[in-house]
Amino acid sequence: MPNNEVAVAAGGFIARLVPAMANGVLIIAEAGMNHDGSLGIAERMIDVAAECGVDAIKLQLHDAGAESTADAPPPPYFSAESRYAYFERTAFDDDGWRRLRDRCDRAGIEFLCSAFSIQAVERLEALGVPRHKIPSGEVTNLPLVERVAATGKRVLLSSGMSSWAELDAAVAALRGSPTTVLQCTSEYPCMPERVGLNVMLELRERYGIPVGLSDHTLSSTACIAAAALGATVLEKHFTLSKRLYGPDAALSLEPEELAELVRGVREVERMLASPVDKEDVAPFAEMKAVFEKSVVAVTDVAAGATIERHMVATKKPGTGIPARRLGDVVGRRALRDLRADQVLLDGDVDWDGPS
Repeated sequence: MPNNEVAVAAGGFIARLVPAMANGVLIIAEAGMNHDGSLGIAERMIDVAAECGVDAIKLQLHDAGAESTADAPPPPYFSAESRYAYFERTAFDDDGWRRLRDRCDRAGIEFLCSAFSIQAVERLEALGVPRHKIPSGEVTNLPLVERVAATGKRVLLSSGMSSWAELDAAVAALRGSPTTVLQCTSEYPCMPERVGLNVMLELRERYGIPVGLSDHTLSSTACIAAAALGATVLEKHFTLSKRLYGPDAALSLEPEELAELVRGVREVERMLASPVDKEDVAPFAEMKAVFEKSVVAVTDVAAGATIERHMVATKKPGTGIPARRLGDVVGRRALRDLRADQVLLDGDVDWDGPS
């Protein structure tokens, strides 16, 4: 592909990304259940997440009796206690949830919560949440999806473990709601080769709606890459300490890591919003003078003498006749005496004479 076609193609790619990021990537700290049922820890997580610069913090509203049978098995990566008992032990009552919502308001970040049952949706509606998050395991729970759609609010739909057909049905059910689909791989931890950034792009192409990434890898790399590819939402597990108890703490980012993720994403936003004109070399004038080369005399040349090839070379600095014009200088007359190691200027050479 010719250089000009490459430039046009690259420009088009950037243009497709920038509108999607016009309002900034929504960065969500996924607190999940890392509070282990402690309101105090949950409140501290909200404050710290806000200090790290995220836009929202997401928790999970589990209502054990509404979402699970008593003997439902735990996930393979966390079997320290039964799933049902864990949900009951770590649950907050409605007053607790109001307290956390209010804490987010004071911290200046959005309160976001995943609903795992219709009852949870109702409780979140009573709190006045601005948007709903449908977690990966609920994509095929169409009654819940339809209840969320009935609110008419913005929706984040995590694609997790769903097939295309299952995801198609959920997206169709949400067509009346502003929806963002998040590519997500339901593996803990998720290896880099399983992130599926290609799927994120396929989601955008398939549904024609904003997309993002809910990331379960152990680093920030996938989120940075997703931002560069046009993700509008990024979700990353967050904990005050990887040593805390629970299914997700060891797989989560600690505060310093979360802050670094935020900084990285904001830098990517600036890059995408600031296309560079390769033809504009004015900002490099000083650097070109220092690093590029000029035609330089390597011997003394008397005024009127013809400049021969052995008399000149190319050396730093780039303040004289550019090195690329060495061939043009050879065969011309010197208009004045030139000394060895002198940088040649246009006025030193008779450009009207023979070459």
